[in-house]
Amino acid sequence: MSLVARIRLAQKRGLAAPQARLLAKLSTPRAIQDFLVSFPQNFEPKGDTARSVEQALKHRSAHCIEGAMIAAFALWLQGHPPLLLDFGAHQDMDHVIAPFRINGKWGAISKTNYVCLRWRDPVYRSVRELAMSYFHEYAKGPRKTLRTYSKPYDLSKIPPEKWVNNPKDCWEIADRITVAKHYAIVTDDEAEGLRPRDDVEVASDKITVFPIPKWKKRRL
Repeated sequence: MSLVARIRLAQKRGLAAPQARLLAKLSTPRAIQDFLVSFPQNFEPKGDTARSVEQALKHRSAHCIEGAMIAAFALWLQGHPPLLLDFGAHQDMDHVIAPFRINGKWGAISKTNYVCLRWRDPVYRSVRELAMSYFHEYAKGPRKTLRTYSKPYDLSKIPPEKWVNNPKDCWEIADRITVAKHYAIVTDDEAEGLRPRDDVEVASDKITVFPIPKWKKRRL
């Protein structure tokens, strides 16, 4: 599909012209990930947000679910279904990625400010394999916290006004993926026996793409 055709499709699916042109230029999953790496982090200075694709682009910042919705929409323009996959964590924040499949293998686009929970090349044979690739790095301090992953949720089933150009926060989308069917990664007994991350692993959490504001550090 040509760039002009992708721009028209993006507008048809709810984006205003400036945002449509921006995402239509991203012609591969890798290009989407490169865009999100450099896209400013939303530290939510005024409180929790779940901005739509258009609002996140207008505000020029995004966190994980906002970045995942941007990625899902951009993938949709490339002919992939717009999917979200939710990770459930124990005493830690959930994380949301945008999975995609090429030649039968799964990969994922992820918006994160840290060295972990990032892009995955499309080399995984199943969604479970893809999810398991995040297990050892999904952590809070020394604790490995990932416990479940969801069935990929297809955003094409949701009207665009709820997630593409919604002027308000998209809490309904967050709720939908939270209550979607989830699959366990470890049993309670296995979780009890997990080896804590060592000092080097914990220290890597201090490496970020964008500096964390001092007020945000006090809340963490």
